[in-house]
Amino acid sequence: MGEQVEHGSEWASRKRWGYAASISRFLDEDPERIVGALTTWYSFAIDPSQKNAWLEQISLLKRLLEPYATAYGALFFEYDIPRLGSRIDTVLVLEHVVFILEFKVGACGYSRDAVDQVWDYALDLKNFHEGSHEVPVVPILVATKAGSTVLQIEAGRHRDGVPLPLRCNAESLSDALRRGLQHFPPRRIDPEAWQRGRYHPTPTIVEAARALYAGHSVMDISRSDAGAENLTVTANRLADLIAATRDRREKAIFFVTGVPGAGKTLVGLDIANRHTEKADNLYSVYLSGNGPLVSVLHEALARDQVARVEQAGGQLRIGQARGAVKQFIQNVHHFRDDCLASPDPPIEHIALFDEAQRAWNLDQTSSFMSRKKGVEGFNQSEPEFLISCVDRHEDWGVIVCLVGSGQEINTGEAGISEWLAAIRTRFPRWKLYLSPRLREIEYHADAELDAIRSSPRVHWDDALHLATSMRSFRSERVSEFVNLLLALELESARTALATVLPNFPIRLTRHLDHAKQWLRQQARGNERYGIVVSSQAQRLKPHAIDVRVKVDPVQWFLESKEDVRSSYYLEDVATEFQVQGLELDWTCVVWDGDLRLNGGQWDHFSFKGKRWERVRKDVRQRYLLNAYRVLLTRARQGMVIVVPEGSADDPSRAPAYYDPAFGLLASLGIPPL
Repeated sequence: MGEQVEHGSEWASRKRWGYAASISRFLDEDPERIVGALTTWYSFAIDPSQKNAWLEQISLLKRLLEPYATAYGALFFEYDIPRLGSRIDTVLVLEHVVFILEFKVGACGYSRDAVDQVWDYALDLKNFHEGSHEVPVVPILVATKAGSTVLQIEAGRHRDGVPLPLRCNAESLSDALRRGLQHFPPRRIDPEAWQRGRYHPTPTIVEAARALYAGHSVMDISRSDAGAENLTVTANRLADLIAATRDRREKAIFFVTGVPGAGKTLVGLDIANRHTEKADNLYSVYLSGNGPLVSVLHEALARDQVARVEQAGGQLRIGQARGAVKQFIQNVHHFRDDCLASPDPPIEHIALFDEAQRAWNLDQTSSFMSRKKGVEGFNQSEPEFLISCVDRHEDWGVIVCLVGSGQEINTGEAGISEWLAAIRTRFPRWKLYLSPRLREIEYHADAELDAIRSSPRVHWDDALHLATSMRSFRSERVSEFVNLLLALELESARTALATVLPNFPIRLTRHLDHAKQWLRQQARGNERYGIVVSSQAQRLKPHAIDVRVKVDPVQWFLESKEDVRSSYYLEDVATEFQVQGLELDWTCVVWDGDLRLNGGQWDHFSFKGKRWERVRKDVRQRYLLNAYRVLLTRARQGMVIVVPEGSADDPSRAPAYYDPAFGLLASLGIPPL
């Protein structure tokens, strides 16, 4: 095995690790030669402390693996995990167990962060590496100078072959390996077959953005199994069409559709990240009107860039990193304001608009321009004005609209028809490349599609649709179940739920404390969890939930378990406005009296003053329903739904506001806590 890696096998060419060898080959290898291979593999200078740490790890492993000289197994040093932007110190495939070893050389204790780190590595391989799906993956934290701990394999609440992390020092590591081997059935793992297993992660949007910005491709960080639509196909097709538009000196608008969590944002970030140099004639900008998403991505990428520069031995101020990120990802309103201030074409020929269906209609845009910008008589919708900005280029221009279904949640959001109407009536030179799924009812675009269907400017392309949710990697039918639930298609919802529950736990309770306990029990490592509620959920204050207290999404999504402002603390809650476009591993959705079941249909309410008032406008009813659609599709691994019992002594929280919804959810087969 060492010879294969050394002589450039197909697997070795993928640069997934710095050094690999069979156990027998490793025991015979000169330590300096191993360090040389690792140093050559690294993309930046290695300081003496890192070399010394490697030498100590090698010495320790050589000593404790001596009894296994003839065993079936292999070692992989500095094993790359693109989704997490990290490398595992050592993966040891030994007989019938995969051990994940994270070394803290010289450490005298077992920090919580280090335990979570090695746990995250094990879970990543278990969930996303084919060779690890059906075998035990045991995480071990090795703090070389720490005290001894009780070593015992414990599965915890999960039975997927990833036990709770073991904590050991240099002397007890051999005992940890022995216990792992004794605990699991002796079904031998073929190291060659294991290392050929495909790695197809499903990253969060924050993880994906970090990986792309660090130089990984969509192929490195996305699924491409038989059950998923390949993100790479859509991204590459879009890139080819954009290049062809430039070569022909044309102007074109592209509409990419997808179910919630399918990876539309990832496609947009990938295209923008391919061309980040201003001298590049395909220089692109990713634009979003989703302020929380932009803020979270800005801060996450800036922090990650600072950390990577420091790891390479350099220095980078956080302010500098933030400035660079803001050229790559921008708030669409800043782009709009720059175009208002100058009649010149923007520097970018390619503008990618995420959540394009949320752009403002004419009334909202005109009102905003008058109130906030002092521009009277503004007579363009936001889509029309944004197209006109890119249209200022004399030669060519491209707009990419990334479109979600059923995601309009705010007043004045126009849906996709406004973009189509603007192109049809104002920009006769522009070609249209459309996903066939724009015909679906959730996009509310039939009238405009009928108006342009016979135009020679229109091109339909199946590759512009992403059909499979990548967010809920444990079950691709979560979004389908949620859509059926909200449409009150109950038999179909019940059928969909039955396929979801085996791999994606959903639970139902009337008690918030029970839900919090369940979340904490489910999450492992740094898996993120939090409470989400509707922005109209005004009568949850008796449960210490006040939606009027605005959370900072950067802190809520990015800070650690020790930070009271983070989602982990389960004190601050986020609404649909803070979480749209983002996700958590585990969510608690708390249902309030704003959406009630009454006689087989939904009733919609808004709390004003001291009482609930019925929402009568169709568009506002749709916003409320979409708010719950967003909340119920934020989880990647599972969720708990809390429907409070209400109070007979409080007319604003009458049990009748809550009981029917609880009964409906229970009747579908959601297990109670």
